[in-house]
Amino acid sequence: MPQLNLATISYLLIATALWAGNAIAARVLVASGAVSPITLSAVRWGLAALLLLPFGWGVFKPKSALWKNKKRFLLLGLFGVGSYNVLLYLALQTSTAINVTLIGASMPIWMLIIGAIFYHVKPSRLQLLGALISMIGVAFVLTRGELFTLLSMQMVVGDLLIMLATILWAFYSWMLSQPGKSSERNWPWANFLMAQVFVGLLWTGFFDGFEIAAGNAHLDLNLWTGSLILFVAIGPSLIAYRCWGLGVNGAGPTVAAFFANFIPLFTALLSAAMLGEPPQLFHGIAFALIVSGIIVSSRSRNSQIYSKI
Repeated sequence: MPQLNLATISYLLIATALWAGNAIAARVLVASGAVSPITLSAVRWGLAALLLLPFGWGVFKPKSALWKNKKRFLLLGLFGVGSYNVLLYLALQTSTAINVTLIGASMPIWMLIIGAIFYHVKPSRLQLLGALISMIGVAFVLTRGELFTLLSMQMVVGDLLIMLATILWAFYSWMLSQPGKSSERNWPWANFLMAQVFVGLLWTGFFDGFEIAAGNAHLDLNLWTGSLILFVAIGPSLIAYRCWGLGVNGAGPTVAAFFANFIPLFTALLSAAMLGEPPQLFHGIAFALIVSGIIVSSRSRNSQIYSKI
């Protein structure tokens, strides 16, 4: 039975901290013009696949369970690897960091909706209350404690892209928690991750073909950009995805989604640290609100009924 213990909390916090680093690194690479968005995603996952290959090559054997579950992994690779990161990087071109992160903070809501519609898991009042509290915490850190600034926000194309990415990630997380008839419980962890990365890379390569055809693909590779790309290929890709899978298995997809709201908080703290700024009061208030949302949601009976893989 899924439960929110110290190990599960650690996995989810590690994943969100690394994804906060990914947001900063991607913003630097894309905003500086060093690499185009979809090409960044393709290079990132191509490098991740090469690094993982010595450990997960067994998944490509003819008798591997991957081929028996290829339809499932086509969706897992598309939702979790192939589309989410491409949509995120594209969204950062037209949307503001505040808009992107605020819309991403709606993930617990989408997780509850998808669970109710497709997996027949009715959300409880505590889960809905927890989602509201957690989103207020996200809004608090992004507006630096001045919530009235949300009234001046304007929707752009990038906002719609990150909304789609958030919905697809919610589907991905639910699929991780509901393996169905596949034998993923017995797979070596590297094989399971390799299957997702490989299929996701194929999807990313397909999308990158359009960027190349449009003449918008470019990559300025030097020591600085290479270091950042290596970081996003190892930390936010291999380590974070492995930790997220373990966290979803332990807490269930709905409760795990609340931890994604730590990403904007960690992003703000990392950005402040890079600028030499100490944490502010609103950081502490946001942290307290996000944690409160997790605690309220995890106390719900519905959060304890997910299958474990």
